[in-house]
Amino acid sequence: MNRLVDRRLNGRNRSAVNRERFLRRYKDHIRRSVKGMIAERSIGDMAKGGEVKVPVKDLSEPGFGYGQGGDWEHVHPGNREFTAGDRIKRPDGGAGGGRGEGDSGSGEVVDEFVFTLSRDEFLNIFFEDLELPNLMRTAVAESEDTKLVRAGYVKDGTPSNLSVVRTMKTALARRIALGGPIRKELRCLAEERETALRDSRPQADIEALDTKIAELEAQLARLPFLDDVDLRYRHRVAVPRPAARAVMFCLMDVSASMDERKKDLAKRFYTLLYLFLMRRYERVDLVFIRHTDEAQEVDEDTFFHDTRSGGTVVFSALELMAQIVTARYPPDDWNIYAAQASDGDAFGADPAKSARFLRETLLPLTRYFAYIECPAEHQTGQSSLWVEYQELQRPDLNFAMRRVYHPSEIYPVFRDLFRKERVT
Repeated sequence: MNRLVDRRLNGRNRSAVNRERFLRRYKDHIRRSVKGMIAERSIGDMAKGGEVKVPVKDLSEPGFGYGQGGDWEHVHPGNREFTAGDRIKRPDGGAGGGRGEGDSGSGEVVDEFVFTLSRDEFLNIFFEDLELPNLMRTAVAESEDTKLVRAGYVKDGTPSNLSVVRTMKTALARRIALGGPIRKELRCLAEERETALRDSRPQADIEALDTKIAELEAQLARLPFLDDVDLRYRHRVAVPRPAARAVMFCLMDVSASMDERKKDLAKRFYTLLYLFLMRRYERVDLVFIRHTDEAQEVDEDTFFHDTRSGGTVVFSALELMAQIVTARYPPDDWNIYAAQASDGDAFGADPAKSARFLRETLLPLTRYFAYIECPAEHQTGQSSLWVEYQELQRPDLNFAMRRVYHPSEIYPVFRDLFRKERVT
């Protein structure tokens, strides 16, 4: 059985291996702690690390031990106060020396092991098991993802790429090519010498043949077994692989009906979405669209912090998204996604018109469209936009919709919308 011992130095972060082992062993505990931390955090603290707590009783490793049955004799070392055989009285009141919360000797004791997660570890646990649905590799252009493929052999390279077999074959071919004429001439001279000996030719002729044979053998011996020209190195070239280019449209309703609580819910969702995309994907464009009765494409800062408001026309945002897709993101080359957040407060024919435009125009172009509704805190009825959008929840349309009432619901809703599909 082979045993591998990792003796690599970790530099300044000398506990990296132990940290990885701890994260691997207690991943379920840490994942539950991270979920609890998310519900309590603000948007600004979302990408920071933090302390997770794991019950000490869950850190113990299972093992075999002797039971309490049978007769046992224990010999304990003594000191100045005690000698072997002394009996020690129990402390009054049943007090013990254990750690933990609550009164000693009564109730359940809960000890916790506190472990600090770095920012990268926190985000890795937070976004694991999440992905963009139906993502496909569609384009090769501008791809930074490459794969090394074999491209024959070259005469120059690094020692690690030296091909011993190809080098020895080349050396053998060189020796055969250069030594062939010499060996042929040697065979002829050997036959001529045998004929001279058989015909009893003069000794001077035989000595001349011997001298010639010796010169050719020396010439043959000077051929190097391995020469620099024989060296061959494996050659690999980087071939670009198809890249999964994707664009995420973030559509947010900022009309007057969207009060600060509703906008905060929407911004929390988009903050999670932004962190998720930046963490998991390298080639994802973000397009921010905010709308009142008019829609406009804005930058990230305006999208999250601008306080302007107005009326509500949902169709304007969907129409602007379709225009941007036509102008900049052809569906054959881009995976198109969208996340829309609104309180569903739309009037007149706008909800039906928006749902029809979504079904006939946008959904055929998009891989996935998620709608997040942020209703009033005590609202129980369905909004007009929610009623119209419900007809779009079909498996063939890649459409999903959820409601969010409280900040604590953002995380489970987000995981539900972007959970990784199981391969069956």
